Amino acid sequence: MNVPINYELVKRLSAANGKPISGQQLADDLNISRTAIWKHMKQLEDEGYKFESIRKKGYIMISTPDTLDPAKITAALETEEFGKKIIYEKTLTSTQTIAHQQAQEGAPNGTVVICEEQTEGRGRLMRPWKSQTGKGISMSIILRPDVPPYQAPQFTLVGAVAVTCAIRDVTGVRPDIKWPNDLLIKGLKCTGILTEMQADPDRVNAIIMGIGINVNHEYEDFDDEIANLATSLKMTTGKQIDRAELVAKILYYLEKLSNQYIEEGFENIKGLWEEYSCTIGSRIKATTIRNVFVGKAIGITNDGILQLQLDDGSIENIYSADIELQK
Repeated sequence: MNVPINYELVKRLSAANGKPISGQQLADDLNISRTAIWKHMKQLEDEGYKFESIRKKGYIMISTPDTLDPAKITAALETEEFGKKIIYEKTLTSTQTIAHQQAQEGAPNGTVVICEEQTEGRGRLMRPWKSQTGKGISMSIILRPDVPPYQAPQFTLVGAVAVTCAIRDVTGVRPDIKWPNDLLIKGLKCTGILTEMQADPDRVNAIIMGIGINVNHEYEDFDDEIANLATSLKMTTGKQIDRAELVAKILYYLEKLSNQYIEEGFENIKGLWEEYSCTIGSRIKATTIRNVFVGKAIGITNDGILQLQLDDGSIENIYSADIELQK
């Protein structure tokens, strides 16, 4: 896949770590003229990148804009496939909806749909997911695993472990996983994961994984009804988080763990999920479509089903439910 020149320029200048790279070297490496290099640099400056030009030495990247610009994400990528195609718009109705359309049109494995703001974002059970422009991460990734449909639900758990590891690496804070698809920090929600599938009876065509993260939100960015239920990575760490770096790290872990699940099975990832979970070992209330169960969460099966030990000692398998931790 051909990588746009702007992406390559950002990647090379970022990797230089403050050392100048000459325009001639960039032109030779990218097989274009020095005039073309200058024009691309001007385009990047218009997008908010800042460079210093040192006579007879070259360009140094001074700063980058606080955006989810594909050039910034690409510069930080450590993947083989994931993130090689990025569809980016400042505003989208829903990354999940666009990703479904892209998957049906043949978008490759690891394609990312990402934006600064969603106007019709949604979570599990069609609940709205609101996003503040330029504060969070709203993205959907297209996965094309060669697995039967019954193995698809575990990808929600794979995604939860991947995002947990990425947040830990970038911020130093490790969230807790609340079954099946939320990440919490000190009991407050910072991340939601929505996994949907396109499939034939015998095979998965695509898994569409939507990930929403509160990254650089302040307390006042949350609506009154969720202000005491939600948090952000910035509120937790007190620091501005590089969102593009975090996206790249999520894609790294999601590719790595997805491949591990396909090649080796769910057992190792299941162990990580249980280690990172705040659900396992806790007394919870599980509200399903038909019933309400209260008991102790004792683990998940290899199919990702939550096992709840009720007060009479019996085990209830929870396939889908709203989970409430009991104090």
